[in-house]
Amino acid sequence: MMSFSRRLLDWYSKNRRPLPWRDTTSPYHIWLSEIILQQTRVEQGIGYYLRFAEAFPDINSLSAATEEQILLLWQGLGYYTRARNLHAAAKEITQNRRDAFPQTSNEWIKIRGVGPYTAAAIASIAFREPVPAIDGNVYRIFSRLLAVEESIDSQKGKRIIHDIAVKLIDRNDPGAFNQALMDFGSLVCKPVNPDCQRCIFNNECHAYALKTVSDYPRRKQKKANRKRFFNYFFIYFQTLDGNPRFCIQQRKNEDIWKHLHEWPLIETQKAVEESTELLSTGFLKDCFPGGNGFTLMGAPLRMRHQLTHQSIFAVIYIIRAEPSFEKKIKKYFRLVQRDEFDELAKPRLIENACQKINAFLNSATSI
Repeated sequence: MMSFSRRLLDWYSKNRRPLPWRDTTSPYHIWLSEIILQQTRVEQGIGYYLRFAEAFPDINSLSAATEEQILLLWQGLGYYTRARNLHAAAKEITQNRRDAFPQTSNEWIKIRGVGPYTAAAIASIAFREPVPAIDGNVYRIFSRLLAVEESIDSQKGKRIIHDIAVKLIDRNDPGAFNQALMDFGSLVCKPVNPDCQRCIFNNECHAYALKTVSDYPRRKQKKANRKRFFNYFFIYFQTLDGNPRFCIQQRKNEDIWKHLHEWPLIETQKAVEESTELLSTGFLKDCFPGGNGFTLMGAPLRMRHQLTHQSIFAVIYIIRAEPSFEKKIKKYFRLVQRDEFDELAKPRLIENACQKINAFLNSATSI
């Protein structure tokens, strides 16, 4: 019988997805694609990869870019730590390694933002190191194929899958083997509604024989989702040219969206029922003593934004401030106009809310 790896590679030669980073062995472009694809669907990642490859065609141009340029191009992809790590790693490679890329997975894993899977993927594809790149697709395929009862969240479960992959990997073309598993998991052995009838391994798949495919891979209980309540304040000053200026700030701490730009924010432990509770607290109390100097414009906007383990419930209050309060407010926040804000990196939540804010401003200035 033909070996597992040969059958898989034969399937891959006929069914592989035509991805823009597939026809290169350039470690730079393979590394770039792998970082972008972390926690990202391939369909979404393609556009970002093409834009990054065009803006920064080599590691020197990426290293020379500013963080603001990187974050702006990354905007909307989420998990912004990846972008900052990518930038830091580019500087590390150009400055400390004299542009020399690591060639083994053990070397790659020392690079900022590169974990075991990414290290193995780059080393196997760019340098043909016979090391398995194990992601969710691989865990799913082998868990079902052999009905592995150990949780893939456990060290024992991970070791079992790793040992299986090491035994089966094609040593002549490990990069193609790893990419074939990725495509097979995405196209056939899918998380939901797997195409078992078309699976080339269904005759020996234990889970298929037992009719328990949906039960694999085994997992521990999922991490609880955290709810957060963000109260944003879009504070603007009307101008004679009809292009209002408004307050923004840059996130500084180690929380989500580090270094991205947003409107002034008060985070609360629960949803706030009455706006008066907020309008007389924090920076608003200092900026508008006695509750004077501003007008609350209509009902607040309400939005929800879902992250991997966090649900953000956002309320956006639109506030028109009186010109005489500008000097006091500028002690706390930066004032920008719409075209300036467009050039700054911001969370997807803010980006989506901007459409509604702009619609409001257009209607307000036309009155």
